Amino acid sequence: MIIAQVIAVVIFIAMFALIITEKLPRQYTTLGCGALTLIVVFGICMRSMAAITQTLNVQSIFTSNFWYSTAAEESSGINWATIIFIAGMMIMVEGMAHSGFFQWLCMNLAKLVNYKPVPLFIAFMVMSAVLAMFIDSITVILFLAAVTVELSKLLKINPVPMILAEIFCANLGGSATMCGDPPNIIIGTSLGYSFFSFITNTGVIAGISLIVVIIYFYFTFRKELQAESVTVDTSTFPKPSEAINNKKDFVISCVIFAVAVVLLITHANTHLTVAFIGLVVAAATLIAAGKHAMELLKKVDYETLLFFVGLFVVVGGLEQTHVLELIATTIGKISGGKIMPMVAIIIWISAIASAFVDNIPFAATMVPIIKDLSLIPGIRLDTLVWALSMGTDIGGSATPIGASANVVGTSVAARNGYPISWGKYCKVSAPATVIVITLSMLIIFLRYC
Repeated sequence: MIIAQVIAVVIFIAMFALIITEKLPRQYTTLGCGALTLIVVFGICMRSMAAITQTLNVQSIFTSNFWYSTAAEESSGINWATIIFIAGMMIMVEGMAHSGFFQWLCMNLAKLVNYKPVPLFIAFMVMSAVLAMFIDSITVILFLAAVTVELSKLLKINPVPMILAEIFCANLGGSATMCGDPPNIIIGTSLGYSFFSFITNTGVIAGISLIVVIIYFYFTFRKELQAESVTVDTSTFPKPSEAINNKKDFVISCVIFAVAVVLLITHANTHLTVAFIGLVVAAATLIAAGKHAMELLKKVDYETLLFFVGLFVVVGGLEQTHVLELIATTIGKISGGKIMPMVAIIIWISAIASAFVDNIPFAATMVPIIKDLSLIPGIRLDTLVWALSMGTDIGGSATPIGASANVVGTSVAARNGYPISWGKYCKVSAPATVIVITLSMLIIFLRYC
C-alpha cells in the first residue's frame, strides 16, 4: 500500500505541475494522469478491480438515486452528476447567448443608469455577482467584459477598472450558490448539499462581502471614475432591443433559464438531483434551438468536461490509497481537533492555493479530506464546507491565473488594446481577496463556531 500511496501522490503532484506550467492542454494532463492512476496504482500496485470500478463510478448513473434522491449518495471517483450538470448548464448558456440575452441585459442596465460612469461601475459589479450566482462565471465575464469594452469606447472611458471589479464580483457571486462556481458544484454534489443550503450560508457571507467590495473598489478607482464623468451624446447609442437576434428564441431562453433557477432552488424539496436538472435544461434548450441544436452542441466546452473526468480519477487514486485520510489526520492534529483553528487552516490554505493553482482540482481534493475531518467529535461538516467553499472561490481572485474568469476577463481586455499586467491586477485584487477571506472567516467564527 505504501508504494501505491507514493505513486498516487507523485502522479497528483505531476498533474498539478503540468496544469500550472500549461505545457499541455489541461484535459490531456488530467486524462493522462488518470490513466496512469488506473493502470499503475490500481492495476499494478494494488491489483484491485474494485478500486477501478469504484473510481470510474459508471454504475451510479444507472441507479434511481442518481436522478431522484432523498439522501446523499456515498460515492467516490468520477462525480458524473457534476459533469452532467455542468454540460447541461453550458448548453443552456449557449442558447441564451445565441438569442442575444447577455448583450440585451447589459445595454438595458447601462441605459437605466443614463450611462453615468460611477452608477454604471456599481451596477455592472452587482450584475456580475448576480449573474454568476446562476451562470458559470467564465461565461458571465466573457460577455460582460466584451460589452464593457464596447460601452467604454462609446463613453470614452477606460474599461480596466470596471473589468477588474467585474471579475472579482463574478467570483464572489459564484460563491453564493451551488451552481455558481465549479468548486461549489463539486462540494454540493459530493456531500449532498442543496442550492438552498449554499444560498443561506455562503450566500449570506457573499452578500455582506459584496457591500464591502463595492465600497473598496469605488474608493480604489474613484479618481479615475470622477475624471471620466463627462457628458456624452447618448442619442446615437444602439438600442438594447437591437441586441436581440430573434424575439421567439429570446423569450424561450428566458423561460428555460427561469425554470432552471426554480428547479435548483426547490431541488432539496422535489428530490430531483442536479444531474436530472442539467439533463432537462439541456434537452429543452436543444429542442427549442431546432436546426441550430448542432451549432449549440459544437460550442460546448468538451475540454473542460474531459478535464473533470481525468481530475476525479487522479483524486480517486489518493482516496483509494487512503492518502487523503492521512492529510485529514495531520490537519486534525495541527488544529488540536478544535473547530476554529481548523476553519482558519482550511480557508487560508484554500485561498492561498487557489490564487496560484486551479481551484477545481483543489476543491475536489479537499472534499474527502473535510469529510474525514468531520468524523472528529465536535467538528461539524457544514462548517468546514462553508470555509472550503469561500476559500477556493475567493482565493482565486487574487491573481490573473487563479480562476478561469480572471484569465478570460484579462484576455478580452488585452485583445481590445487594454492589457492588464500582473502588477496592476494584483495591486487591486489581492487586497480585496484578503479583505473578503478575513471577513468570511470572522463570519464563520461568529455564526458556526
